[in-house]
Amino acid sequence: MSGKPVHTALRTLQRTRSAVRGALLWGYEQRLVRDVRGHGKMPQHLGLILDGNRRFARAAGMQREMGHSFGAEKAHEVLQWCLELGIPAVTIWVLSTDNSSRDPNELAHILNLLEQEARNLATDPRIHANHVRVRAIGQHEKFPPNVLAALSELEAKTAHYQGMRLNIAVGYGGREEIVDAVKAHLNAQASSGRTLADVIATLKPEDVSAHLYSADIPDPDFIIRTSGEIRLSGFMLWQSVYSEYYFCDVYWPGFRRVDFLRALREFQGRERRFGR
Repeated sequence: MSGKPVHTALRTLQRTRSAVRGALLWGYEQRLVRDVRGHGKMPQHLGLILDGNRRFARAAGMQREMGHSFGAEKAHEVLQWCLELGIPAVTIWVLSTDNSSRDPNELAHILNLLEQEARNLATDPRIHANHVRVRAIGQHEKFPPNVLAALSELEAKTAHYQGMRLNIAVGYGGREEIVDAVKAHLNAQASSGRTLADVIATLKPEDVSAHLYSADIPDPDFIIRTSGEIRLSGFMLWQSVYSEYYFCDVYWPGFRRVDFLRALREFQGRERRFGR
């Protein structure tokens, strides 16, 4: 047998194996969909820590910035999955306050992506058809004016919607959020004429909760972090005290619908005790 027929046969075999694997994965995914929908219990507020963009790019031999670009595309895809399942509130963590120490070129690329994606979301038919209210949470004072304008436009165009709540945590840190909440409470109390001693004597956890960035939606009941890191890194520290966690080994740009459904099935099998 000549070399050419052998190579042709090997390519055919590889394509056949790939097609079989794809069919098996599709069948497994459909079974997961049925299981998750059949159970019925969905997170009321899903937190997503989008981790692993740079490592995804490194593993694929791509430039670092491409990992962030692929990560932004994945966020759009996961948003669609959440809409299909009727999850009422989602918070995605895009950029932390700690990330400000990264290479300026990388930060510039991330902020450019943020502006681009904000403008895309502002005109995305899915956002308007599903009445998704989008809000950027975090500390944005040092963002470039063009990024701030894009975020403001997105928030303004969706401010009246009553469907899914989508929070984009950018320039966000959990400690900073708590500090901002305490400052807001102290300012409000001072404006009403109360003394510091009075405020200290009556301070309750609810007073801090009322001033958090996402005070008007329930605390996250389920948090997913990709990339295999098993830590929160400051994500919604105050709100996550009773959250369920799921840590997925795959990098964020490689996060598949199968991975998402597995996480939800895991959540549905847990019993939340709230300290009881």
